[in-house]
Amino acid sequence: MTASRTVMSRPLTSRGAATRRRIVEVAARLTHASGVEATSLDDVCAEAKVSKSQLYHYFADKEALVREVIAAQTERVLAAQEPAIGKLDSAAALRTWADTILALNRSTTAGCPLGSLANELANQSEATRAELVAGFDAWAERLSRGFSVMQSRGELSSSASPRDLAISVLAALQGGLLLAKTAHSPAPLILALKMALRHVDAHRRHSKATPRRA
Repeated sequence: MTASRTVMSRPLTSRGAATRRRIVEVAARLTHASGVEATSLDDVCAEAKVSKSQLYHYFADKEALVREVIAAQTERVLAAQEPAIGKLDSAAALRTWADTILALNRSTTAGCPLGSLANELANQSEATRAELVAGFDAWAERLSRGFSVMQSRGELSSSASPRDLAISVLAALQGGLLLAKTAHSPAPLILALKMALRHVDAHRRHSKATPRRA
C-alpha cells in the first residue's frame, strides 16, 4: 500500500460522484479478476479513463480505494441474492435462497467477490480487515433476520440462536464456494449448502400429530 494522502472533504458534483463511482466499479472488476496485489492504480486509471491526480482527488491511497471496493462488493453480493434473501421466513424460503446461490455461482471459477478479497487482504491492515468484517456482518445480519422471522413464526426452536445459525450457514457457504472454485466443480458448494440446510433443519420445531380423543 502507498503512503496516506490527505483528501479534501467536500460535496461532490453529480459528475464527480459519477467519476468516483466509475473508479470504484473498475477497481472492483479488476481486483476480482486479478487480485488486489496484481492490480495497480495505473491499471485502474487506464481502465476508468482518469488521471492519477483525479484518482487521488477521490481516494487518499490504494488502501482507501480498496476499502471502497470491499463496500461495493458487499452491496453487489447482497443485491444479487434479492429477493430471496429478503424473504427468508420459512424452510421453503431458505431452500429458494440456496437455489439462488447455486444459480449465481454457475461459473465455479469466479468464487465469491467478498470471500476472495478476505482471502487476500484479511491480514494486510486493520482498517481493511474491519471493512471485511463489516461486509460479512451485513451478510450474516440479513440471514439472521430471516431466521428471527422463522423463529417468531414457530418454525425454529426458541432455544435456537438466529445469529449463530446465520454465521454457520455463511461459513459453510464460503467454504463451499472456495472449494468449488478450486475444483472447478459445483459439487463442493452443493454439499456445503445441503449441510447448512440440514443444520438449520435440526433446530426446527416439527409439529407432532395430535392424538384423537376417544
